[in-house]
Amino acid sequence: MKFMLMLMADEKVGASFSPDEMAGAMQLMAAYQGTLEKAGAFVGTAALAPTWDARTITNYNGELKVTDGPYAETREQFGGYFMIEAPDMERAVQLAALCPAATWGPVEIRPFHPGYGPD
Repeated sequence: MKFMLMLMADEKVGASFSPDEMAGAMQLMAAYQGTLEKAGAFVGTAALAPTWDARTITNYNGELKVTDGPYAETREQFGGYFMIEAPDMERAVQLAALCPAATWGPVEIRPFHPGYGPD
C-alpha cells in the first residue's frame, strides 16, 4: 500500500536559515531517505518551491481565475513529500515518525486512493 507523507513547515522560518543550517537540515532529510530505502519503503520524494511562486486556479462555469499563492493562508505550508510503501497505516505512522520534518511541522500521512495511485 502506498502512502504520501506531506511535509508541512513555516517556509518563512526555513527562508531565514543560514546556508549551513539549511545544509544540515537537508543532510537529515537525506539520512531519512536512506532509512526508508533500507526499510524497503522508499518510493519517491521532492521538495516544492515556496508558496510565493505558486498559483491557484479555479475554472467554474468556464471562467478561469488565477490567484497568486496557495489556496488558503496558513501558518505551515506544504513544502515537500515522501511517497512510501507500507503494509498498513500503523507502519506508515512508524516510518513517518522517523522523519526529521516532523520536528519542524506536521506531517500528514495519506494513503493513495485504491485504483488511482501510482503503480
